[in-house]
Amino acid sequence: MGDAPSAGAKTWLAIIGIGEDGVEGLGTEARALIANACLVVGGRRHLDLAAPLIRGDTLTWSAPLGATWPAILARRGQPVVVLASGDPFCFGVGSLLSQQVPPAETRVLPQASSLALAAARLGLAEQDCPMLSLCGRPLESLRPALQPGTTVLVLSADATTPAAVSAALTGWGFGPSLVTLLEALGGPNERIRTTEARAFDLTGVHPVNLLAIQVAAEPEAMILPQAPGLPDDWFEHDGQITKREVRAVTLSSLRPTAGALLWDIGCGSGSIAIEWLLAHPTTRAIALDRDPQRVERAGRNAERLGVPRLDVRLGTAPAALAGWPTPDAIFLGGGGQDVALIEACWAALRPGGRLVANAVALATQQRLIEARDRHGGDLVRLAVERLDRIGRFAAFRPAMPAWQWVAVKP
Repeated sequence: MGDAPSAGAKTWLAIIGIGEDGVEGLGTEARALIANACLVVGGRRHLDLAAPLIRGDTLTWSAPLGATWPAILARRGQPVVVLASGDPFCFGVGSLLSQQVPPAETRVLPQASSLALAAARLGLAEQDCPMLSLCGRPLESLRPALQPGTTVLVLSADATTPAAVSAALTGWGFGPSLVTLLEALGGPNERIRTTEARAFDLTGVHPVNLLAIQVAAEPEAMILPQAPGLPDDWFEHDGQITKREVRAVTLSSLRPTAGALLWDIGCGSGSIAIEWLLAHPTTRAIALDRDPQRVERAGRNAERLGVPRLDVRLGTAPAALAGWPTPDAIFLGGGGQDVALIEACWAALRPGGRLVANAVALATQQRLIEARDRHGGDLVRLAVERLDRIGRFAAFRPAMPAWQWVAVKP
């Protein structure tokens, strides 16, 4: 947050949404605020759109964006305007500014977002459409939203995004998807064009654009399910992976919730942390392994499966855990947990947080019995058998049973 406001603080910062129709689309109040501002901040495009009204100083955003905060805060108490696209609080700068300036000191005048305009143009129920932005985010972030039969609204980073998204969709097995390109919505240069992702050949793309993707999949497409337990062969691994059935139970025991942070210690392929992140777009995870190849492999798996936000780190626990943010849940999946590691994780966990540990080896299972004696919780034995061939006959072959300890910190 920025400096605390003084008692009786007055509104000095106006955050105004401006569309492609420029000043013509602004109301009387927005026009007056811009005309009377001592400083107007925005992207070059926004400043050009509002130029007929600006009388004070102008400032374009720095890179990174946060480098501009001091110049804005230096004018505290004076009339300052920040221009944003459409609705400043819909994938916009509004939420970032609210971390610097208390809402009591701001006046927000939004317009219809480009997402709202896209839904209106295409006759879509906006609340039913997954929405995401590729501004500063990898293309792989799109993967979890690709559910056949849905329409996904995607904010593009620039004029190259539509072709890049279409190529990615084709490579992922979603080539039959219909991609509608909506350019410069609400302005004189508005244009809407539609093509299949695998046949994308649209040229002269306006830099201000977004996509509406009607998702359709080919038979071989990897469609990420809405429940835990991805197939084992979807992960690149060296055998160090929590198998699908046990992984599904483990995710159920960890109970991911919106915004929650997981520590995955001894992450191997990263499968637990990856499925934790797939549970909700705001979940967070830090994965640790002492093997550099496994760290790199977990990162590749996270990117390929649509959660490139996974923070994968190299190190040996518990020493490597120093300074990490407080977790809501911890998973111990690597072999050889010792008392020091379990106790370090228990100490780091927030009250009400969950610690889940799996064990196959007898020595590690003994550590879980001792941990349960110290901290309570539940200890269960998970056994899975898979149909296999024995000569000419079929029989169930048992996998090594896994013990799972689940405890909630008081």
